[in-house]
Amino acid sequence: MKLNDFLMRELDGRGVADTNRSVLLKEFFKDPAMYIRDAGVLNEIKASGRYLSMEGAVREEMDMEEDIRKLQYNHLSTLRGWSIATAEIRASVRDNIKSFLDAALEEARNPTTSAPEKLQGCYESVYNASWHHVVEVPGGERTGMEVKEGKPEQSWTYKKVGETLEKDDGVQQSAAERLRLMVLTWDDGWPYTMNGLHGAGNDLCVNCEVERVWQIVKRGPALTVRPTLSPSDVC
Repeated sequence: MKLNDFLMRELDGRGVADTNRSVLLKEFFKDPAMYIRDAGVLNEIKASGRYLSMEGAVREEMDMEEDIRKLQYNHLSTLRGWSIATAEIRASVRDNIKSFLDAALEEARNPTTSAPEKLQGCYESVYNASWHHVVEVPGGERTGMEVKEGKPEQSWTYKKVGETLEKDDGVQQSAAERLRLMVLTWDDGWPYTMNGLHGAGNDLCVNCEVERVWQIVKRGPALTVRPTLSPSDVC
């Protein structure tokens, strides 16, 4: 950052001078009196918290750049080079940089982070997805809906009709909660085939018709898929 930019933005323009338009902060902090000749103004600037904060940040950056130059001069540009550095070279580097390099070297030798698990035969999005389900809760004259975590204890029930499966409403108890929808969610989004312009986004909804088809697919080619869901039949 340029000196004048800092003075304008953080100190209401105090100490700004045309001659300092190209002066970098790191040059200014080496000799502030060289660029701001008015001692009263300079002392006022130095007493401000923003000046002290910026000075600390810039000096830390300058120290790091100096250490990097020393390491490069000694042809140490990798962790392997640091591992064989002489005591003299190590002593020339500041303690915070030395600690950072030592920690990075230790991590490289003995990694504490486990390698990502490689999944076989499935999408990561499907493997890490979470289930919720929506149930219809009977309650007097009105019926409410409730969202619950996890998969339902029991999904929909189907019966074989000819060469296909159809939903069996006969096993549903009138006073029991009625499953309406299952939702499979992955926070990072689904594969692109499911996440298009009109796709499901992060939520993949499974109703009774979708699950019915899946049950047919699992049973193999002996059964046929025949649409049974009418517009008024919301599971």
